[in-house]
Amino acid sequence: MTASAPEPDLTEFDRLEEVDELRKALQSTQAQLRREKAKTERLLVAAREGAREAFLAVGPPPPVPKPSRDARKGKPEVALLHLSDWQLGKVTESYNTEVALARIEQVGRKVVELTQIERAAHPVREIHVMFGGDLAENAGIFPGQAWEIDSGLFRQAANCIAASERIIRLFLANFEKVTVWVVKGNHGRIGKKGEHPREDNADGFIAEETYERLKLSADCKRLAWNAPRRWYALVEIGNYRPLLIHGDQIKQFGGNLPAYGIAKKANAWAAGVIPGFKDDLYLGHFHQPMVLPMAVGRRRTFMNPSTESHSAYAQEFIAAQGFPGQRLNFIEPDRGAVTTERIVWLDDLGG
Repeated sequence: MTASAPEPDLTEFDRLEEVDELRKALQSTQAQLRREKAKTERLLVAAREGAREAFLAVGPPPPVPKPSRDARKGKPEVALLHLSDWQLGKVTESYNTEVALARIEQVGRKVVELTQIERAAHPVREIHVMFGGDLAENAGIFPGQAWEIDSGLFRQAANCIAASERIIRLFLANFEKVTVWVVKGNHGRIGKKGEHPREDNADGFIAEETYERLKLSADCKRLAWNAPRRWYALVEIGNYRPLLIHGDQIKQFGGNLPAYGIAKKANAWAAGVIPGFKDDLYLGHFHQPMVLPMAVGRRRTFMNPSTESHSAYAQEFIAAQGFPGQRLNFIEPDRGAVTTERIVWLDDLGG
């Protein structure tokens, strides 16, 4: 009887076939990702162009009147306004787009009134405005968000641009110089976290379009605009060098405000992690008007409230309820110090 020949070992061929199939699957996935990325980029470009054309169709705004020069003697101070967490488009028991826009207008009027009070003691010729992120609520960054808004992201952004332009125009009419600083918030991101580059953010788009609008009518020699691409801004007011962040860089656990986490990161950033940061820290995100001391000198962390009211999330998960407002400090630039601290409290226009 003749012995049968041994079966050939095809393991290597099977492995090669498996590798080839995996390579084809990877190529297919990469092609799909490229198509999705290109689609998203086209949508972003279309949104930007659509908003710009819509505003241009309205026509250029009237020129901003120039304030009379303040020739009074005395050591001048500078107003520093923190605008953040408008969440424009969000709906609560007492908050919606109409209420948000009314409260933002009220912020502007009250800042001018409070500055006039300060001017009785010393000149206040300049204002620095910090846009701290989360101006728009967005529409799809968490499940169910679509049921908590009264407008989509496009209309939210358009309303934010109009509101930002109005308040800066008001300040240009009442201050000799206006300087703007911009950082982006987590509600401004496009899509789920990590899906797109950090720069694809509605807060950046809102700031860019606001500045484009203002350049049509404002004297750009009196308006300075700073919108760094990074997650923080180093504000410069004479010898005062605070740090502006949104606040989502500090994580929140168990429904508690992370005071320890804020203090730990603030002190580390001030210890040299962020070169040039030597004074106070300003942040929003948590919608609470708190002031926390830092470990070195007179440095402090100033937390900004929101224009929002009756947040169900804050009631249910944080067991806290903030009153609507925004922070306004006055700075002595030569000494590099805060001289006056205020919260611009807003009337409960939502009832």
